[in-house]
Amino acid sequence: MCWGCRGRSEGGVAVTRPTRLASGPGGFPACRSILFVPGDRPERYENALGAGADAVCIDLEDAVPSGRKGEARKAVAGFLAARLHGPGGGDSTETSFRLAGGSDRTSVSSPVMLAVRVNDLASREGARDAAELARCSPPDAFMLPKVRTGSDVRDAAGRLPSASALIPLIETARGLENAVEIAACDGVAALVFGGFDLAIELGAEPRWEALVYARSRVVHAAALGGLDAVDMPSRDFGEMSGLREEAAKARQLGFTGKVAIHPAQVPVIHGVFTPSPEEVQRAREIVEAYRAAGGSAVALDGRMVDRPVVEAARRIIQRAHFAPVPEKPPPEPPTRPAPPSAE
Repeated sequence: MCWGCRGRSEGGVAVTRPTRLASGPGGFPACRSILFVPGDRPERYENALGAGADAVCIDLEDAVPSGRKGEARKAVAGFLAARLHGPGGGDSTETSFRLAGGSDRTSVSSPVMLAVRVNDLASREGARDAAELARCSPPDAFMLPKVRTGSDVRDAAGRLPSASALIPLIETARGLENAVEIAACDGVAALVFGGFDLAIELGAEPRWEALVYARSRVVHAAALGGLDAVDMPSRDFGEMSGLREEAAKARQLGFTGKVAIHPAQVPVIHGVFTPSPEEVQRAREIVEAYRAAGGSAVALDGRMVDRPVVEAARRIIQRAHFAPVPEKPPPEPPTRPAPPSAE
């Protein structure tokens, strides 16, 4: 399946903004995890990129105190420039990375997607973020907080570099109400559920039962837009059993990944959102049985396999590149007779 780009025009010249976090030409690889790192801690950037997450988001919003916003902004701009051009200002195969829709990433230390969460663009700090980052090397994506309507996304698209995809956070009551409209906007790559801020606005506890309706709305909107949906983080990184349970529930609900706030959370999240070898093998058997039946419903091991079951199996196979599924060894080449002796 091809995951394309949605276009717009800048100065009469058509440009495309990468969309979707699912695998495919011209798009993003699917992200099981997005690891956040504070924007005012540049010494942690490279460590975050090497932590094994599928994506890293440098945060200029909640993680940065108001008095350090400017410092963080400059640190991010400098880091983006260094990652693209190398410390000497020229192209560097040691530090360059693939911009969305651009050339192949060559970094051996951090082959992950890089996003930046800006401040609310309706705020003074958000306006400063947009002005500063519009002049620097673009990341793969910008994460947009406090998105309320589709017009917020369109405004961001006009103010941020077009080479970067947009990832709206659904974390307000109004944003939840307009999630379908937001997901349909040009340039949107995925939706992220911001449950903590939403819980405050709703007067709810940020627990699973209290937010399951809101989560379902986000998954529904993402599905309508053909996007991935990434769940909110768990604040507990000392005890992983709760994270594992919450991530499993999120996957069952339809989320394709989860935000991480600590590197220790990444392998747990990946363990939940990565199809197991058994799941992948079963999915392949389902697809093959359906194909052999000519696209008709068929029984497999005492269970009916029809189109919805096959579509679910195909989704698992699409994400199988995460799973260590052993392939059948190629057949041995036929043995050729030895050439006649010259003697």
